[in-house]
Amino acid sequence: MTSVDLKSVLSSFCTGVAVVTACGGDGRPAGMAVQSFSSVSLDPPLVCFCPARTSATWPRIEAAGAFAVNILAADQEELCRRFAVTGGDKFAGVAWRAGGNGAPVLDGVLASVECDLEGVLDGGDHAIVLGRVTTLAAHRGGPPLLYFRRSYGSLPGSPGAASPSMSSSIFAARSRSEA
Repeated sequence: MTSVDLKSVLSSFCTGVAVVTACGGDGRPAGMAVQSFSSVSLDPPLVCFCPARTSATWPRIEAAGAFAVNILAADQEELCRRFAVTGGDKFAGVAWRAGGNGAPVLDGVLASVECDLEGVLDGGDHAIVLGRVTTLAAHRGGPPLLYFRRSYGSLPGSPGAASPSMSSSIFAARSRSEA
């Protein structure tokens, strides 16, 4: 098994896309696109994301001690691409406001989750970052931005609403879930 094999097979798992942001000690905002965001625990309220150890942005977010996870909408692919690159002023021309913990909450996102840094675990060539949720908000409706097989996309159907069959399937799956 090679890393190419691993990437190829694991790209079959569709994920949402988010931008993790923080305000550094110098007062400048920092941000990075992630597809490895997940809920971890309801009690205590914990989430996680997994930045690459080679990330130039992750050390700035870690040093801040608090961050926001901005969950992107299907119409925010360009915003995602901006935060997926290294270097440059990723915030140039991007509208945002400071969240309660000082981290940037980007305009137009579906939802935001503000966190205090709870811990960092070893994840090989990535870190596994645990955040304790302090504030969260749903900002608007609409379909999420998705990442699948190295491409961006969205859910089929009308913007902002799942089809009845999809809603029924999601409800049925939730009622059987042990997660």
